[in-house]
Amino acid sequence: MNIPYLRLVALAALLCGGAAVRAQEPLSIERAIELALAQDPRIDEKRAFVRQAEGLLQEAEGAEGLRYSVDSFLALANGVDGGFFEDGANACSGNCEPRDDLYDFDDGLSLWGGLTFSIVKPLATFGRLENYQEAAQNNIRVKQQDVTLQRDEVGLQVVKAYYGYLAARDSRLLLEDTRGRLEASLDLVETWLEEGSGNVTQSDKFALQSGLGLIGNFHAEATALERIAMAGLNLLTGRDGFIDLAERRLRPLPLPEESLDEWIELALANRAEFKQVEAGLAARRALVEARRADEKPIVFAGVAGSLAYAPERERLDNPHVYDPFNHVAMSPLLGLRWQWEQGAHPARVAQAQAELDALVEKASFARMGIPFQVREQYFRLQGKHEAIRSMRESSLAARRWMIASYSDFEAGLEEADDVINALQVYVLAYAEYLRAVNDFNNHVYQLRSVSGVFQ
Repeated sequence: MNIPYLRLVALAALLCGGAAVRAQEPLSIERAIELALAQDPRIDEKRAFVRQAEGLLQEAEGAEGLRYSVDSFLALANGVDGGFFEDGANACSGNCEPRDDLYDFDDGLSLWGGLTFSIVKPLATFGRLENYQEAAQNNIRVKQQDVTLQRDEVGLQVVKAYYGYLAARDSRLLLEDTRGRLEASLDLVETWLEEGSGNVTQSDKFALQSGLGLIGNFHAEATALERIAMAGLNLLTGRDGFIDLAERRLRPLPLPEESLDEWIELALANRAEFKQVEAGLAARRALVEARRADEKPIVFAGVAGSLAYAPERERLDNPHVYDPFNHVAMSPLLGLRWQWEQGAHPARVAQAQAELDALVEKASFARMGIPFQVREQYFRLQGKHEAIRSMRESSLAARRWMIASYSDFEAGLEEADDVINALQVYVLAYAEYLRAVNDFNNHVYQLRSVSGVFQ
């Protein structure tokens, strides 16, 4: 047997196994959020709106450049042979009349091709383009903050699914442990009833069976919630199947050390909504000024020209008569375009001003409402922190009561009802503890979110 070959195979297997282990390393909450932010299509959707806003800015900036206009055609016209005067004479003396056979086709038909063009550049718009550009720039800022808000929303959904899974899993394990104790008690009661020993009755057996039914119902609900949370993590992180989490059990996060005033100060400095409102106000003000500038003219310069050719028509070379069928014309130009609607224009300005006023009021409410959101999450966080401490003590005491009741029952000193009561209190106390921890952990991230420092 080739020993070096076997060593090589073993080494390859070890390396592959190590790679598999690395690929399946437990997922932390930070890594889960990172994966979700990297692949969530809702964030890419918001980024697409940013690119759309950037396109609007490019359009506004491009309006300052050269503007090209070209029209061309190919048509039919009646042919013309001869000069300007009657019977096609090129010149005459005395009482001569111009020819009047415009609609006669004695000379056949002729192709008629023409082209008109202009190249102009705005020289002055009296603030119109400048304000539209400023509005477009601030619109980009608004859309960029939409990306930040969507990232926060995705992150909070990951937090909810992550800790929700841990809470549901720990609840299921609690119920499985409780069910095991009830099943052992039921086996003991059935044995005593068959042997006629022990201080038990059929009612004790029925009480334990009833308790097992309730535990089974709660276990089914906890299992369903656990699976739903895992499916949510799969959806958010882009993974498939069971995800091994880094945290082995649900534990409360450290209580943030910042004071309420510090959190409010962070919110006022970092909340995306404040940045959006500031950018939105600047954009609206610019749009109002742009609407006002619509009643002012546009000064432009450029070059324009036209040409036409009909090969079966004689060319009319007369400076007093324009020949649309055969001509060439081109000239530089300086122009003024002034267009307004006396009734509609003030209404458009009033609409833009009303939208600006509405945004100002929204900004005022945001300055009042966002600190309230911070206070709300801060007080909820403090309340849940107190609840965790209380429910931890309650669940520990209930567990001691359950163990003592179970031991006394096995010794024949307690009835089945007492055991079930102790188990019920323990399950409820520990379940409320898990709920409080789950809510607390979510509130920690929500407080960071409403303060603008989630990520």
